[in-house]
Amino acid sequence: MAKTLLALFNLKNDVSKDDYVAWARSVDLPTVNGLKSVDQFSAYSIGEVFGADTKPPYQYFEVIDVNDMDQFMSDIGTDTMQKVASEFQKFTDDVIFLLSERL
Repeated sequence: MAKTLLALFNLKNDVSKDDYVAWARSVDLPTVNGLKSVDQFSAYSIGEVFGADTKPPYQYFEVIDVNDMDQFMSDIGTDTMQKVASEFQKFTDDVIFLLSERL
């Protein structure tokens, strides 16, 4: 069964938004979208809490539509994906990964 992986995160204090966005567009998005186990991978910045005048708890989120979880686990174990994951960790703070299924 297809699953969706949602990552919620903030940037580390010493990371610029421009640096993260440039890396996401040139490395993260094309690499993950190239995995056989992924139907689609998108990243978003969070602008505001809808209907409220409070600061969002997270600055960004990513959505990965996974078509084969066993294959995905194999894909993320490759050297290439381990490098991407390591780079991601240099940019991000407070990351939470949520695994979901469409109703």
